[in-house]
Amino acid sequence: MTAFFQSLGLSYEWAWTVATLIGIIVISLLVMFSVAMVIYVDRKVLGAIMMRRGPNVVGPFGLLQSFADGLKVFLQETIIPSAANKGIFLIAPIITFTVALAAWAVIPFDAGVVVSDINVGLLYILAISSMGVYGVVMSGWASNSKYPFFSAMRASAQMISYEVSIGFVLVCVVLFAGTFNLSGIVNAQQGFGLGLINAYVVHPLLFPMWVVFFISSLAETARAPFDLTEAESELVAGYQTEYSSMSFALFWLGEYANILLMCSLNTLLFWGGWLPPIDWAPLYMVPGIIWFLLKTFMFFFMFSWIWATVPRYRYDQLMRLGWKVFLPMSLLFVAATSGYLMATGHFA
Repeated sequence: MTAFFQSLGLSYEWAWTVATLIGIIVISLLVMFSVAMVIYVDRKVLGAIMMRRGPNVVGPFGLLQSFADGLKVFLQETIIPSAANKGIFLIAPIITFTVALAAWAVIPFDAGVVVSDINVGLLYILAISSMGVYGVVMSGWASNSKYPFFSAMRASAQMISYEVSIGFVLVCVVLFAGTFNLSGIVNAQQGFGLGLINAYVVHPLLFPMWVVFFISSLAETARAPFDLTEAESELVAGYQTEYSSMSFALFWLGEYANILLMCSLNTLLFWGGWLPPIDWAPLYMVPGIIWFLLKTFMFFFMFSWIWATVPRYRYDQLMRLGWKVFLPMSLLFVAATSGYLMATGHFA
């Protein structure tokens, strides 16, 4: 795209700037549209599993229900509690939403289809995703209410706990791929399994790490059965209790954007990204972005399925799983992976 704008007479700097801005707008619109659709899919999957209809009135098959809900919250009045810290109260949902979108800057949808294909893309994802907790903590503190505050404390402890395990899982992937670049990690998976399967997950050392990463993704996004930050039985609606109108909608959109981000990372790091499942020439005729979207939405379906079928953990069980099971396990597999790769001459 930069070369196209250069052909129109723009200097390289201006051509790059315009191309990058267009890429940001396109990716943002795509993510926002996908969020609206997956909210609909989420409700339909839950309805099917619970043997009820789900959205089916607004638009054909209820497809416009998410847009109707968005219009409803947009037209509602924004209510700020009188005892709240108004500045931080309003900034918190903006931070959550902005951080959720910023992470998508390094996600490759296909070969070369990425806003910024940086060499440290994986480190960027870790840094950006860890900032998401600030919006939750700020909202809980600024609301000046005990239930949002308790929820914010839970969220900070929960996200920090599982980010540690996620970090060690990613070390195992980086050791195999030899790069922090997400496109490079996907390309390293081509023909990885027996020279035929395009996925890291088939390796005996990486399959358990994918299981840990997938479960940690649920905890990192506060998704059931780890939705202790929004446990209505003891915290009303958690850190969102005092929010209404578009400020609530920004939290809602940011949450689903983060869920889609984690689904896409499962796809990119372990399941071959935009590559077809099998390294067979006819399958490459299907555009890579189609494979990427199919795999990503497969993981979102699994997220919804788990939400509908698995009961919520107690908070002590949640923390024990993170610190006493996943952390030692991921550390052990980092050592096992590095030892295996050194023994097989991978680094040579």
